[in-house]
Amino acid sequence: MTRVISYIDGFNLYFGLRSKGWRKYYWLDLVALSTSLLKPGQELQAVHYFTTRIRNNRHNSQDIQRQNMYLEALGMRPALSLHFGHYLEKPKQCRKCGATWMDFEEKMTDVNIAVQLLADAFDDRFDTALLVSADSVLTSPVRQVRNRFPLKRIVVAQPPGRHSSELTKAATGFVTVGEDKLRQSQLPPLVARSDGFVLQRPTYWT
Repeated sequence: MTRVISYIDGFNLYFGLRSKGWRKYYWLDLVALSTSLLKPGQELQAVHYFTTRIRNNRHNSQDIQRQNMYLEALGMRPALSLHFGHYLEKPKQCRKCGATWMDFEEKMTDVNIAVQLLADAFDDRFDTALLVSADSVLTSPVRQVRNRFPLKRIVVAQPPGRHSSELTKAATGFVTVGEDKLRQSQLPPLVARSDGFVLQRPTYWT
């Protein structure tokens, strides 16, 4: 069996779903989604999910509660690892009126993906890497892995509504995550934690 590890760019996937108005698919089982993208003869070894916890001063409390619920539910899935970036405060300025304000920019997700991908390649943990993203920033690490390990494959799975021709050209191959895959890869409405507490799919996501 060919070993596959899935690397999921949480922000790229989220904004792809949001651009389509597909909030109903936010309760996504990332292990099931990765499995649905495998070819015959492939075996999923691990799933790495890269995201950032949203901030109190940028999002409302309900957004934070829904994300926490989802991350806890994902944490119950075997073979899935969570990797967190952070927000960095950054000044912004309006080009028209010159007004300035402080905003927050997500950092570290692309770096974390690149580091994990390269480490797993050097440690020979996969034969094929499944990269769920359409972020062109990841083109360089994809090229590095393919140059150093020509027998390893990297397949880009582009989220709905997202596309990077630069990234797909650097990869061995690419697919687009279709709505049917998302529909079939939802977590159960109720997910029990190990302590018996039940995590429930947010009604806002139904």
